[in-house]
Amino acid sequence: MDVRDVHHSYRHRPVLRGVGLTLRPGVLAGIVGENGAGKTTLLKILSGELRPDRGSVGHRGRFGYCPQSAVLDDSFTVRQHLDLFKSAFGLRDLRRAGELMEALAFTEYLDQRAGLLSGGCRQKLNLTLALMHDPDVLLLDEPYQGFDWDTYLRFWKLARALCDAGRSVLVVSHLAYDTGRLDELWRLEGGRLHRQDHPSGVTA
Repeated sequence: MDVRDVHHSYRHRPVLRGVGLTLRPGVLAGIVGENGAGKTTLLKILSGELRPDRGSVGHRGRFGYCPQSAVLDDSFTVRQHLDLFKSAFGLRDLRRAGELMEALAFTEYLDQRAGLLSGGCRQKLNLTLALMHDPDVLLLDEPYQGFDWDTYLRFWKLARALCDAGRSVLVVSHLAYDTGRLDELWRLEGGRLHRQDHPSGVTA
């Protein structure tokens, strides 16, 4: 992903003032920032939901986005969600989805309706749907929300495996804990991204 000189304002109030970053293949990166720093605006622009006032966002290959709020139909089972997204992505089978569910310890919920899932399980489904087409660039918004400790560790193991396979992963959060797991870290402040040279030394 290549982001260049992105600006955005709301009613003449600047929110982003020239954001730029390059996310290379095989890199697990993070963006942190306080509430109101402009993370939501930046996420919408990176995912293509919002057009910037100025600047550009480009990426090569398949793109995946896992929003903080799961886009699920409570009346659908997990299996029906997978079938729906299989059709949307034009996939031949659900093999990759099965691998992801196994990695997240989620396979036993295939025939459970989404409306009956716990918050953590809804997020597992959310993450599976974002990853099941094996994207080259993956944008994750607070991806571990609602996870218990075991699933939290499984998430980071999965994220690292994706990067080891040459994928680019960007995690956006308002917290800066566990930054030692990241290869690169930026802080969104004053409408600009500031590179943190030592991710493991950054505190919340």
